[in-house]
Amino acid sequence: MITIGLDPIIFRVGSFTVAWHGVFTAVAVFVGVYVAARLARRVALVPEVVYSVALWAVPGGVVGARLFHVIDYWSFYAANPVQILAINEGGLAIWGAVIGGTVAGILYAWLRRLPVGRLMDLASLGIILAQATGRIGDIINGEHFARESGLPWAVVYTHPNSPSFGRAPQHPAVAYELVMDLAIFGVLWVLWRRLRPDGALMLVYFSLYALGRFLVSFLREEKVVLLGMQQAQVVSLLILAVTLPTLGYLMQRERRRLRAAGGPGAGDAPQAVG
Repeated sequence: MITIGLDPIIFRVGSFTVAWHGVFTAVAVFVGVYVAARLARRVALVPEVVYSVALWAVPGGVVGARLFHVIDYWSFYAANPVQILAINEGGLAIWGAVIGGTVAGILYAWLRRLPVGRLMDLASLGIILAQATGRIGDIINGEHFARESGLPWAVVYTHPNSPSFGRAPQHPAVAYELVMDLAIFGVLWVLWRRLRPDGALMLVYFSLYALGRFLVSFLREEKVVLLGMQQAQVVSLLILAVTLPTLGYLMQRERRRLRAAGGPGAGDAPQAVG
């Protein structure tokens, strides 16, 4: 059994608090942007382009993350509307962050006539590492409840300020997700600059994370919204319903393009080029 006794609150000034969750969320944003900017030149982009996209994507991610959370717990926020703005206290849905940030980034890149697909593939590497970083704060805070567990690595929160204080040993579900995120990064790293066409890597990222999050959520205790599923599971299924057919279509189109250009012959055209 693993005991976590850190105070989730780093410091408090009046009603304003700074929690580990918020600190690691900020660090996660830095990690995501930094990684994408560092890798930009490898795909013929300058870091300044990444920074300009991030100026749209980061606020879009924050708005999306809060919006998804508020929708999920609308009965509470309808009665306490001021709390909608209290993002420093937690309450950010990861799918909202990913979708909001991606939509905002694509919109900016499209308006500026930047290479959308190439930028999104680059961003996927930064995003998944950002997600892994942010989960460190979740592990410390214990704000995401999970099913009881008798496994040796089950976690118990002993600090009274932790939302999980007093609960029975539970699965470290967010730690599972952290490991999953790092594994997805490994897959994306292998495929990056090999998988074609541009934009396909982002679809792979969305598909892998959606599948993993759907499965990990069975160990989490969250509000059920539809057919016994949590919001994250419903969104994951919708994401898979869009990304998998789109990825298949793009791969088929790329095969046809290679054949027309005199590339590998029919039946043995690889999915990786370069």
